[in-house]
Parts: sequence; C-alpha cells; structure tokens
Amino acid sequence: MTGNVIDLAIAVILAGAIGGVVKGFVNLVMMPLIGHFAGGVDFADMKLVLTEAVAEAEGVAAVAENAIMYGAWINTIINLIIVGFVLFMIVKAYNKTKKKVEEAPAAPAGPTKDQELLMEIRDALKK
Repeated sequence: MTGNVIDLAIAVILAGAIGGVVKGFVNLVMMPLIGHFAGGVDFADMKLVLTEAVAEAEGVAAVAENAIMYGAWINTIINLIIVGFVLFMIVKAYNKTKKKVEEAPAAPAGPTKDQELLMEIRDALKK
C-alpha cells in the first residue's frame, strides 16, 4: 500500500466522524439559534400540507397527512453550508502546515554530441 491509499482511508474515516459531529452541532446548537433569531421558528416543523389527515372516531388516523416538508430541506441546506465551511477551514489549516518544497535548480545540460565533436576539432587545431 502506498501513502495515498492510507491517506484516502484516513480521510474517509475522518469524514464520517466529522460529519456526525457537524450534524450534531447543526441540529443541537445552530438550528435553535437560527430559529430563535428567525422569530422562534423551528424549520423542521415547516411544511406545506397538500392533504389534511383524516381521523377516525377513536383518534386513529384513517388517512395520513400528505405534506411537503420544506423545513427539513432548509435544515439540510444549512447543514451542507456549515459542513462545507468546516471542511474548507480544515483543508486551509492543513495546507498551511505543509512545508513548501523548493525546487532545486536544474543542473546545466552538458554539451550535445555535435558540440563535443566541435570542441575536439578545436582542441586538435590548437595543437
């Protein structure tokens, strides 16, 4: 195994762990704050009811409610934005820790065969 395979495996494992932490942070910390500043709205409860639920006499639902749960979708979008920002910050910090590799100056190329031949002729003429 090369270093790249191990790096990929570690990245997948960390992504799962970070995803769980960020999801918990979003659902338990950020969404209540956003809901508070949005006037006490809980986005998870926001929906557009297409068909109301019909209940029987005993209180049991005979027909379930049919609704578009756009509030949960808003929560997912906010979660995506926060996860993207966290991953951006992690990659940015990682890139700062890497040392920049300076390229060594290229060694001057030796003379070509034609130039070597011409130098030999020049040296022979000097003698």
